[in-house]
Amino acid sequence: MSKCVNVRYEGKPCYDIVIEKDFSKLKDEFNKLGKTGRKICIVTDSNVGKIYSQQVKEELEKTGNSCFVYTFPAGEKYKELNTVQDIYEFLIKNSFDRNDVLAALGGGVVGDLTGYTAATYLRGIDFIQIPTSLLAQVDSSIGGKTGVDFRGYKNMVGAFYMPKLVYMNIACLKTLSKRLFNSGFGEIIKHGLIKDKDYYEWLKESYQKINELDDDALEQMIYTSCNIKRDVVEKDPKEKGDRALLNYGHTLGHAIEKLLDFKCYHGECVVFGMIAALKIDLNRGNITVKEYEDALNVFKSYGFNLTVENPSFSIDDVIRVSKSDKKADAGKIKFIRLNSIGDATIDKTVSEEEMKAALKTVLI
Repeated sequence: MSKCVNVRYEGKPCYDIVIEKDFSKLKDEFNKLGKTGRKICIVTDSNVGKIYSQQVKEELEKTGNSCFVYTFPAGEKYKELNTVQDIYEFLIKNSFDRNDVLAALGGGVVGDLTGYTAATYLRGIDFIQIPTSLLAQVDSSIGGKTGVDFRGYKNMVGAFYMPKLVYMNIACLKTLSKRLFNSGFGEIIKHGLIKDKDYYEWLKESYQKINELDDDALEQMIYTSCNIKRDVVEKDPKEKGDRALLNYGHTLGHAIEKLLDFKCYHGECVVFGMIAALKIDLNRGNITVKEYEDALNVFKSYGFNLTVENPSFSIDDVIRVSKSDKKADAGKIKFIRLNSIGDATIDKTVSEEEMKAALKTVLI
């Protein structure tokens, strides 16, 4: 098992996404960056750090660089500017300069936060991604989006800043809780729905092998999802156009995630948003009843709840919060919907009434 996806930026090779079965090739991949005799700061959280930080530190020390580990408490609520400031202080006290490197070891929170720290410390130092969750491996570690939440608003402060390497160890997925593992499928199913009907059909057929953590199925799934995201971000690295298609399900999903006070995982909330979006397309005649019901069955087969039961907020609250999302354009919601399965589009004509009607299927 060994696959590599090369990501280009502005027409030039930028970084490799390396898919491996363990950390044994990390030294070789890092050495390709030409960094020796420098400092590396592994940034991780309290959940991932106790499992992998020592192993990754030992592998990176084989490159001839000195390694430090900074660990912050796990959880979305620590993805904030205060944590960034604490990392700045750690880097300053340990004399990190522009030639040194940060390594994000963990899920999406760690990757987004470390990337933003790298983008802003000394006006930018190199960083690498070592994603350990399924969601991070197929989505957040790719494409250079970095950021932190601000006063409860998700990813409101951030920067586009490309990593120098993304190194994925598929074996990490086998230490995840079932719920955390499953939450990654929200973005994976999204890739099929917006860009690749054949991949979506393969996911429908392969759910049993994937849920059994079959190595070949996991490798094929991660490789295909990474390629879909690579294709989108290469064409639109700073989300001026079609990269917004990757936000399918996110407009309403992010609002639900915030109103739930992040008690549900990101992938779970994206699924709620996708169900609402699919309902709008059903009502508009873009997909059939069978296609809609098939999608619901796919979500169920990958372990997702289809509704938020007894929510403490209203449909109007979801619409209000969605308008403050950073994806809004001049106060209008850029809604991502489907022309058909595998073909998404950006639409500013989706009305509040349509969204409210669709949300009735999700909030009960």
